[in-house]
Amino acid sequence: MRLPSMPFSRHSGPLREAAGGAAESVTVPRARRLCRFRLAAGALLVCLLVAALPAAESAVGRSSASAYPMRITAYVANSGSRTVSLFDTRLERPAGAAQVGAGPTGVSAAPDGTMVYVANGRSDSVTFLATDGRSVLATVPVQKRPFAAVPTRDGKRVLVANFGSDTVSVISVGDRKVVATTPVARLPHSIATIPGGLAYVTNNGANRVTVLNANGKQITTIGVGDFPSGISSSPNGEHVYVSNTGSGTISVIDTDSNKVVATIPAGRAPLGNAVSPDGSRLYVADSAADSLLVIDLSARRVTGSVRVGVTPQGVAVTPDGQRVWVTNEASSTVSVVQPAGPRLRKTLPTGPEPEGIAITPR
Repeated sequence: MRLPSMPFSRHSGPLREAAGGAAESVTVPRARRLCRFRLAAGALLVCLLVAALPAAESAVGRSSASAYPMRITAYVANSGSRTVSLFDTRLERPAGAAQVGAGPTGVSAAPDGTMVYVANGRSDSVTFLATDGRSVLATVPVQKRPFAAVPTRDGKRVLVANFGSDTVSVISVGDRKVVATTPVARLPHSIATIPGGLAYVTNNGANRVTVLNANGKQITTIGVGDFPSGISSSPNGEHVYVSNTGSGTISVIDTDSNKVVATIPAGRAPLGNAVSPDGSRLYVADSAADSLLVIDLSARRVTGSVRVGVTPQGVAVTPDGQRVWVTNEASSTVSVVQPAGPRLRKTLPTGPEPEGIAITPR
């Protein structure tokens, strides 16, 4: 969306399982007898390992393997297509694609990492996508031109900014249907949620942020800079950070008072932003300078920048805070940035016109 704004491998099981299951019934004493007849050094080593492994330890190994979490994945919404690109964030390489609705823009991950939610701007819907098998679990109709779809912190609801309808749709995750629709100020763009149920919605056409309560009802609005677009919150929910694309600033909102407590200069046209997991830094895509800015939140100033692709949009941080991923709409790429430095590590191809990006929490 071109606006004045913006976006297992499993561990192998216990050694005796790797032998094809035939060794499952081999007892420790018998394993030792078998070892005496093995002449090859490799076979002897395997047998000794089997003999040394108590059955209880093997059972624990099997349990750990089955519970081993999925590999952390980045999901990129390709707004010029019907796809979401997937990337392995550890190996920093493509991991396939998933089919969604037309013109996907915003994407976010469920708190437990089992699903991602994709706002399909040209098909007026939200796709529920399973992270394990990349299958579409549901397609939920919403109002016109949804730009962002973001879960509440408890994971029970998904809030959708309907850019073309000046509303926010509230979707029940359990029922996978819209349970409420709330009017907000003009051109709702992006959403940040905090613990306790409050949500903050940037209104691109009103230079305001709308605050919604846990039931999705409007409780107040907050004046910010020109063309507010990207928004994110600190891990503890004490502050919300708003990219004012038209003003070249970040508004810092205190969520106790719902007032702007600071304004930080942030390049020429800031769009997407994301907070580091420890809450110490804010990463901001400067779409007019093709760069990622690093802001020290205690000092409230830019302390670094790194060149990325053309017209950067969305920003997401890996759970360990060691990498920042940035979508580049005009060059159809995603940049992988090492924040220490900062420096560009890698540039990877995406689908056409990538905008939103989300990284699973595990």
